[in-house]
Amino acid sequence: MPIPENVLLQDELSDLHSSREFIQLLRSKKVSVGKIKRSIKYEFDLEYLQIELVKMQRWVQETGKRVAIIFEGRDAAGKGGTIRRFIEHLNPRAMRVVALPKPTQEETGQWYFQRYIRHLPNPGEIVLFDRSWYNRAVVEPVNGFCSPEQYEQFMRQVPEFEHMLMEDGVQLVKFWFSISKEIQLARFESRRTNPLKQWKFSPLDQQAQTLWEEYTKYKESMFGRTHTSFSPWIIVQANKKKFARLESIRYVLSLLDYAGKDESQISLIPDPNIVMRFHRSALGID
Repeated sequence: MPIPENVLLQDELSDLHSSREFIQLLRSKKVSVGKIKRSIKYEFDLEYLQIELVKMQRWVQETGKRVAIIFEGRDAAGKGGTIRRFIEHLNPRAMRVVALPKPTQEETGQWYFQRYIRHLPNPGEIVLFDRSWYNRAVVEPVNGFCSPEQYEQFMRQVPEFEHMLMEDGVQLVKFWFSISKEIQLARFESRRTNPLKQWKFSPLDQQAQTLWEEYTKYKESMFGRTHTSFSPWIIVQANKKKFARLESIRYVLSLLDYAGKDESQISLIPDPNIVMRFHRSALGID
């Protein structure tokens, strides 16, 4: 097979003697220098933020803190990819990712929160929920997986449930990853055509575009009824995955006064254009 013209060969790289020659080679190959610079900056920023996450986790372990981070959003919003960047260098003995399947027959007869309670963080532990009890606020009513009565009961109980968690010392972070309808469609097409991503494309994904407005209605109701001073919703603009990953990590780091935070070599102040606290007058999210 012929080698694409934008591929850099080992022999070509070994003949370089300066950064100027490297840039000239990239341009001759029609490789975007600006794109490469942005990618390098992203990797540097991610590494520095992950160093801070390691420091934060050590502090959580030593102090017995309990941290729960919820990742919610529409299908293909980038939740899973962000979680992978969060945990890439963390100690697996003091961290868990929870992504529950649909309830078993036994679980459907239990109090709704019961299956989630057993996965809450223990002292010295960080737990990341790839979707959470908020399935009942959006996914379940949109797709007919719960009754109107079950939905209303959940919406009444969830602020009280989260208030109890806060009073008991659990640090709860609730992220909503926000994407446009066009971006979601493009990511679905990528999942369909990429054999390494096809497992991500579920029957629910097939309905997501058709049910876009239904998701919007229940999502907005969820924000209005479950956004509280002690457990606020944090909106992440996620059309650009790399920015969403960096700024959500930065937000979590900004919340906790862990040991060594003042020695950070990178800003821990999240970009307010990418990560923002939900406010009730906000319009046009998703």
